[in-house]
Amino acid sequence: MISASSVPNTAPVVLITGSAKRLGCAMLKRLHQQGYRVIIHCNHSIDDAERLAGEFNQQRPHSAAVISGDLTDNATLQRLATDTLHCFGRLDVLINNASTFYPTPIGTATFDDWEQLMGSNAKAPFFLSQALAPALKEQNGCIINMVDIHAERPLQEHPIYCMAKSALLMLTKSLARELAPTIRVNGIAPGAILWPSNDIAEADKTMILRQIPLERLGTPDDIADTACFLIQSSYINGQVIAVDGGRSLGATKKA
Repeated sequence: MISASSVPNTAPVVLITGSAKRLGCAMLKRLHQQGYRVIIHCNHSIDDAERLAGEFNQQRPHSAAVISGDLTDNATLQRLATDTLHCFGRLDVLINNASTFYPTPIGTATFDDWEQLMGSNAKAPFFLSQALAPALKEQNGCIINMVDIHAERPLQEHPIYCMAKSALLMLTKSLARELAPTIRVNGIAPGAILWPSNDIAEADKTMILRQIPLERLGTPDDIADTACFLIQSSYINGQVIAVDGGRSLGATKKA
């Protein structure tokens, strides 16, 4: 469902995929506070997205819209790009945040796993970026891709996910060259920010925290801070910033 307004407005516009919950939602809230009109994308979380848009529009009328669809579906991808531009008639920032994440141990992976993990983490960011590049170019806009520290340091039993995020890392660097000088492209590689929505054993949590020099999880605000920094930094291009408390350094604290 599209919630758009024909009222003229010169405020910048941001689309964040997978933004009804978690990190995407945190970035949306921060950018809305800074005066952006926001486009909330979701697939299954339509009620959360509509509720969030309602809150934003109460704070500032005609400042939020909702688009929905499966990013792994080819036809839907093209429609979502069209829907995006129908919302407010412009686009200044695209944040490719939506991601499918689950294990695929060798011997168990299926073709459907490949389509889901590669589709959401690599294919969708490429084709959305390609389709929306002309609109972003008009505003000298920017793209931010949500990568992962495991794009360079593989996570056990997640080979397809890690491959997909590695592809996204290279896409970030490739598009930074392809779309310059009018569009900047950068990435954020979160570490342990929020525990997964599925249950995780306390022993596993302890092990992860021991791998982080700062000895704590990050927060969604840390990701929102970094996104705002990259949007505002007009001479940063082709970079991926790890927001992981130092975990990617590879040091594990002794017991």
